[in-house]
Amino acid sequence: MINAKTRLVHALQGSEVDRPPFVCPGGMMNMVTAEVLHKLDLSWPQVYGDPKLLAELALKARELSGIENLGVPFCMTVEAEGLGAGIDWGSQYTEPRVVKYPLAQVKDWHELRDFDLNQGRIAIMLQAIRQLAQLDNEMPIIVSLTGPLSLATSLIEPMSFFRGMRGNKDEIHAFLAFLSSNLIRLALALAQAGADVLTIADPSSSGEILGPAIFEEFALPYINQIIAESDDVYRTSLIHICGHLDSIFPQLRRLDSPAISIDSATNVTAIKAAVPNKVVVGNVSTHLLQTASPEKVEAAARRCMIQGVGVLAPACGLSMSTPLLNLQAMSIAARKFNLTS
Repeated sequence: MINAKTRLVHALQGSEVDRPPFVCPGGMMNMVTAEVLHKLDLSWPQVYGDPKLLAELALKARELSGIENLGVPFCMTVEAEGLGAGIDWGSQYTEPRVVKYPLAQVKDWHELRDFDLNQGRIAIMLQAIRQLAQLDNEMPIIVSLTGPLSLATSLIEPMSFFRGMRGNKDEIHAFLAFLSSNLIRLALALAQAGADVLTIADPSSSGEILGPAIFEEFALPYINQIIAESDDVYRTSLIHICGHLDSIFPQLRRLDSPAISIDSATNVTAIKAAVPNKVVVGNVSTHLLQTASPEKVEAAARRCMIQGVGVLAPACGLSMSTPLLNLQAMSIAARKFNLTS
């Protein structure tokens, strides 16, 4: 029997596996819920201030939920904070979030300084990954980067940024190039620390928000640049984009990552037909995970696998109030799939 790390890598690359793995990559696809924090008597400020606690939380979340990976970080604010955004670190019941943009206008990006990989939560995350990697665990370590567009909209009021795509294209491209350069540096450092799989989560690149032409110009080249510059140091990668993706199916075929993670707004059968060169990751509704019974969650997970997802995962970021029993139901569905299909 293959171990979880090999199964995930093979599944994401489209190779034959015994069954779909069940993962939560980290970042906006956070695997930690209030129930997990409560069991460990921890809050987000404690966790993000201590690399040992960060590593222990990743291990415990995996153990309690049945998720088949270790995934860090647990939110999409680490990079934004590293570039000067004000952050509310949350509590046992609320996730960290951006509360103050460092930029008033797009042109102000020139005032930003590069990531300091030796300070703040970035340094803590790197230390935590080193600790996890030293365990020689058979579980894959997935690290999640905030995609360039989503990082930009965490640094400046989003509508101001999106307006700039039409009226100030050169400055927007320069801003995105700066962000991508920093994300590449961080991706390389995370791999050196011991991460196996890279996720780029870019919810602001949704087809609903951008449309195909703007996605083609402002999202696709920068995501592909990050993948190209980090491809040699990771075993594989995946991209997560939220919302209805139908309008950008042709562009998704040209993503350099072998796998695309989708939320419940996008139909599995449709994207598999339109984007046949990508492994589909997803896409059990997070609303269902929060509110339904374990039996309904298990049935939904099985439907996703029958429809053809190569890797089973929540459709988007988990609500902090998601019951562990429902994550365990997804785990059960994945492990039973070949026996019941």
